[in-house]
Amino acid sequence: STRVRSSAASDVYKRQLYAFASAFFAGVTAVLAKLGMEGVNSHLATALRTIVVALFGWAMVWVAGSSGAVGALEPRSWLFLILSGLATGGSWLCYFRALQLGEVNQVAPVDKSSTVLTMLLSILLLGEAAHWNTLLGMGLILAGTLGMLQRKPRERASSGWGWLPWAVLSAVCASLTSILGKVGMTGVDSYVGTAIRNMVVLAMAWALVLGLGLQREIPTLSRKNWGFLAVSGVSTGLSWMFYYRALQEGPASVVAPIDKLSILVTVGFSCLVLRERLSRRAAAGLLVLTCGTLLLLL
Repeated sequence: STRVRSSAASDVYKRQLYAFASAFFAGVTAVLAKLGMEGVNSHLATALRTIVVALFGWAMVWVAGSSGAVGALEPRSWLFLILSGLATGGSWLCYFRALQLGEVNQVAPVDKSSTVLTMLLSILLLGEAAHWNTLLGMGLILAGTLGMLQRKPRERASSGWGWLPWAVLSAVCASLTSILGKVGMTGVDSYVGTAIRNMVVLAMAWALVLGLGLQREIPTLSRKNWGFLAVSGVSTGLSWMFYYRALQEGPASVVAPIDKLSILVTVGFSCLVLRERLSRRAAAGLLVLTCGTLLLLL
C-alpha cells in the first residue's frame, strides 16, 4: 500500500508540474505576441503564429514517436478534437484582437476568468466534484477579475473598453476548449491530440485571413514582427503541450486553475517589458484572483 500511495502522490505532482509549466509559457506568450503584433492586423498575426505552433506540435509527435497513434483515433475523438480546435481558434482570434486594442494587464484577467466557466461546465457536464473551496475560489476569481477592470487615465471614454467584448469572447471559447479537449483527449496520445487541434486552428485562421485579403499585408512585416511572432508561437506550442498532458493526467477542475496562474507571469512580464503599471485597485484585484486560484488547489 505504501508503494501505491507513493505512486499516487507522484502522479499528482507530475500533473501539477505539467500544469505549472503550461502556465509559465502561456504567461510569456501574451507579452511576446503583443510585441510581435505592433502594426500588424491581429488576425494575420494569429495565423502566422499558428504556423509555428502547428509545426512545433507535429515535431513533438515525431520526437515522441507517436505518429502511429493518428490512425488509431476513433471517430468520437476526431469529433471532439476538431470541435476543441475550433473553440481554440475562436479564443486565439478574439484574445489577440483584444491584446491589440488594450493593454496586456487589462485583457489577461478577463481571459483568465474562463477558469470559472470551465469549472462550472466540468461540474455540470463531466460530473466532477464541487467542494466548498471550489465555490469560494470561483467567487474570488470573479471578484478579482472585476477589481482589475478599469479604464486607463489616458483612454478616451468612447473607445476605452473596445477590447472588452473580444476578451469576454476569448474567455468563453477558452472554457469550451478545455471541456471539449478533456473529452477528446480521453485515451488519445496528448501530443497527437494537440497537433490535430493545432491543424484545425491553422485552417480556421488562414481561412479568415484569405477571406479578408489580409495576406497582402505580409510583405510589410518587419524583422521584429517575424521574430516575436515566431517565439510567441513556440511558447504557445509548449504551453498547449504541457496543458493537454496535464488534462490527460488529471481533472479539468484542477488543471485549469493552475494553468490560469499564468496571469502572474503575464502581469510581471508586461510590467518589466512593456512598462505597463497596475493601479492599487488592480493590484488588489490580482491578489484576490490569485488567492481564489490557489484556493482551488486545496
